[in-house]
Amino acid sequence: MTPAPPDPVTPDLKLTPDLKPLDIEPTAVLAIVAHPDDIEYGAAAAVALWTRAGIPVTYVLASSGEAGIDGLAPEEAGPLREAEQRASGAVVGVDTVEFLGYPDGTIENTLALRRDLAAAIRRHRPDTLLLFNHREAWGPGTLNTPDHRAVGAAALDATGAAANRWIFRDLDLPAHRVRTALVTSSPLANRALDVSSTVDAAVASLAEHKAYLEGLGEHAMADPEILRMFFDQTGLRFGGVPAVAFEVISP
Repeated sequence: MTPAPPDPVTPDLKLTPDLKPLDIEPTAVLAIVAHPDDIEYGAAAAVALWTRAGIPVTYVLASSGEAGIDGLAPEEAGPLREAEQRASGAVVGVDTVEFLGYPDGTIENTLALRRDLAAAIRRHRPDTLLLFNHREAWGPGTLNTPDHRAVGAAALDATGAAANRWIFRDLDLPAHRVRTALVTSSPLANRALDVSSTVDAAVASLAEHKAYLEGLGEHAMADPEILRMFFDQTGLRFGGVPAVAFEVISP
């Protein structure tokens, strides 16, 4: 295995504060992300923990990740990546995976995207959203991608719209209020969840993205085992146990 790079979210763990235990107990979770594999690079360990406890988790992806494999044309990569995401979700107990069809690599935080995400919230009626880092950077000097920023921000904007029955009335879906948003891979994370029992499941879930990982070539992120390092690094701020960190937002 190629030596793994430092965790992009916490480049210097000595300079970051300890994480407190996550004090949120979801009853239904809706994960909203931009691409296949966004959930798997960390959050799938938390997903596995929740589904094992009987908490339903649903995935909604803005794109199919069709521009994510350099060696495959989008027309070929899109359906392949959708299939890999469904297989990946099944490993951690997720049966419902939806794709909204926005163009990979050029997603914008538009009114149309906010409407589609508000509709998803009203359909699935979660009390908790699981989101991917929407901040400008992963950490000092490491810029986040436009898709991640756009989808995360749109999802947070959609919580207000979903809760207001006078917004997007044409959806003909009852309003629904989300209690909490949990943002993974955020440089502002302040809470964490012990995932000691689901590390193996998370690694197996990422491994289902076979074509995507193969397309990464010799990059360290192509090895699903890198997740163990990420969990252990987070654990250095959380009592020494493998952990997933969250930025907690109350919409």
